[in-house]
Amino acid sequence: MLLAFSVAPSGAPSEGSRPTDASVHDAVAAAVKIVRESGLPNTTDSMFTTIEGEWDEVFDVVKRATEAVGRYGSRVSLVIKADIRPGYTGELTAKVDRLEEALADGS
Repeated sequence: MLLAFSVAPSGAPSEGSRPTDASVHDAVAAAVKIVRESGLPNTTDSMFTTIEGEWDEVFDVVKRATEAVGRYGSRVSLVIKADIRPGYTGELTAKVDRLEEALADGS
């Protein structure tokens, strides 16, 4: 499965839960750190972080990343988009490779 997600805090954080000068990028960095430490294939762009793996392992990472962001606000916004295609791996790059090939062929 490929799962793209975006997570961001909102609202005032609870007392002592984060530095007073923290920004949204600090919260996102905490989430991306968890993703990268997971060992699952992943990419991060300006809008989403995409992870590839099995259902349970991917959602475990998303849950932990969301909990990390929760320390930066009283609420968390989470957006998820998934491509569930059993039997396929390596699609994090393969889908883009197929697109680039089609563009090069003029399709």
